[in-house]
Amino acid sequence: MRVDKFLKVSRLAKRRSEAHEALVAGRITREGRALKPGYEVREGDVIVLHYVRKFLTVRVLHVPLRVTPALRDIPMYEVLEERKDDPVDWLDGAPAGPLEL
Repeated sequence: MRVDKFLKVSRLAKRRSEAHEALVAGRITREGRALKPGYEVREGDVIVLHYVRKFLTVRVLHVPLRVTPALRDIPMYEVLEERKDDPVDWLDGAPAGPLEL
């Protein structure tokens, strides 16, 4: 199954188009390399998703052959690590007050 479709089916992305855009932007990686939308997901893959304020590392447990309603009860991934980035971290050394131009 293509990675963009897997992200939609597993509910890691709300829409397949959002998953596709994230892949094209390089925000979804495997072993440090950005994935392309056509990458075929395999069980055991460890994927890192870069959301706006969060990094999520998951291991693929199950790749369905078809999309059916019965998939709701089957865990398709396990979360290995979740790290949230605070916007304050992005402003290292920046002044606390309003910016002067």
